[in-house]
Amino acid sequence: MPDKYSSKKVLLSPASEEVMQTVGHQIQMARKRRRLSMKLVAERAAISHSTLWKIEKGDPGVAIGAYLRVLNAIGLGNDMLLLAKDDELGRILQDAELERRR
Repeated sequence: MPDKYSSKKVLLSPASEEVMQTVGHQIQMARKRRRLSMKLVAERAAISHSTLWKIEKGDPGVAIGAYLRVLNAIGLGNDMLLLAKDDELGRILQDAELERRR
């Protein structure tokens, strides 16, 4: 029987798994381009080496806060602000609702 602290498998669609793997790879490449070791980034982000390894593999079970701490550690923290920035569908739906109200 697993203990209460064991991580649970996060189920994602294949497309979402691919997105997470791409994000992890992009983080890994950004770290390597800056010639930062995993040890240094993990220390700066206050996470374990194994958590950084999971992030770089795109593990969806890692808390988003850990992803943000790693991005901050490599100088890309503001990239989180780009998530859902240009919500084209949301804007279309909002505009349609405004038109309907008139």
